[in-house]
Amino acid sequence: MKNSFLKPFFMVLIASLVLAACSKYPGYSKTSSGLYYKLYKVGKDTTKPRPGDWISIQYSMVGVSKGKDTLLLDSKKQGIGPVMMQLPKSDYKGDIYEGMEMLATGDSAVFIVNADSLFKRTFRQPVMPKFIDSNSVIKFHIQMLSVDKPEAMAKREQENLKKYIETNHITATPYPDGVYYVEETAGKGAKIDSGCMVKLHFIVSTIDGKTIYNSHDRTEPMEFEYGKHFDTRGLSEAIGQMKQGTKAKVIVPSSQAFGEMGRGNIIPPYSTIIYNVEIVGVQSKAAYEKEQAAKKKKEEAEKEQAKKQEPGLISKYLKTNNIKVKPTASGIYYVEKVKGTGPQAMPGKKVKVHYTGTLLNGTKFDSSRDRNQPFEFTLGKGEVIKGWDEGISMMRKGGRATIIIPSSLAYGDRDQGVIKPYSTLVFDVEVLDVK
Repeated sequence: MKNSFLKPFFMVLIASLVLAACSKYPGYSKTSSGLYYKLYKVGKDTTKPRPGDWISIQYSMVGVSKGKDTLLLDSKKQGIGPVMMQLPKSDYKGDIYEGMEMLATGDSAVFIVNADSLFKRTFRQPVMPKFIDSNSVIKFHIQMLSVDKPEAMAKREQENLKKYIETNHITATPYPDGVYYVEETAGKGAKIDSGCMVKLHFIVSTIDGKTIYNSHDRTEPMEFEYGKHFDTRGLSEAIGQMKQGTKAKVIVPSSQAFGEMGRGNIIPPYSTIIYNVEIVGVQSKAAYEKEQAAKKKKEEAEKEQAKKQEPGLISKYLKTNNIKVKPTASGIYYVEKVKGTGPQAMPGKKVKVHYTGTLLNGTKFDSSRDRNQPFEFTLGKGEVIKGWDEGISMMRKGGRATIIIPSSLAYGDRDQGVIKPYSTLVFDVEVLDVK
């Protein structure tokens, strides 16, 4: 669980941290191990975490440069937290984990740790960033939201499960491992055996009713080969009792779901999971593979047809819209609408643009204008499709143009949803800035 807490720290530090030496910390206390801290809020709870306990925190990172504090990361403002983590043992005396052990629920404090030690011993980075030296420091602002013992969490899960069973009048006898299977609609189709390909829709929620995932949001049902791992052991076990057309509720305790670790910040540790499952289809593996082969053959035929039709569709579009410009050597059509008077957009320059993208039939697939958020990228670095790199390099700041890009300089034979294979793209682009 260390990685889920440390990774954002490391990424932000690598990207933007420039720290200077700090030698005095007025207002801070110092532990015997050398950790500087300032406790600025004390809660009513006195129970402090020990390694192995689960804690929930909000945190921020602050770099200190020439006496000035610079905010680098804030879990509350940046949507990262609250972060739930199992407190590990300290990596060394005076590290940030030692600081966390000092806080009870409701407490808030600032800790100052040596950046050199943090990178080498906590982040375990073999090569130090150039801006880090033995005097650089990082401030961690930590608010302790909760402290939980694993035993108490396991007990609470059992109490919540019992209450759920009673409240929902569930009379089904659980499996020996604790999974409840509640059939709501009996299936009449094929039985699910090992090796079968199963198509299903399911909704995943926590026992308190919070929806975690809904496969109905997809355009197609989920598919998997029965007998291979699928989401959780408890769900796989229950699916083995189903047939095509079955609808059922499956109640899976954490021991058969995500256990004492949970799943990141999505599913807390010791969480019972509720599945509402509908089996849409059951096929033998051979029948499924035959169906997939036919589907792939059809897609390839459609791609080949689209490839053949593209030149004619471009010609028709040019004629319909009275576009008489000649294509570039690569095949794009550049139609200038407003001539820019500012700096030229050149490879290596960062450009800011507004754009609207449509297909030849007028279907809009994207627009920065609709989002009211200009798009920035570095020209010529492959950050965008090739047709953009070429077309926008013909523009200046303040210019506006229509750029018609054949599929060979866009997404080619790839299916991008609305943008089908061998689709020519039309962009109305305005260059707002070049720097």
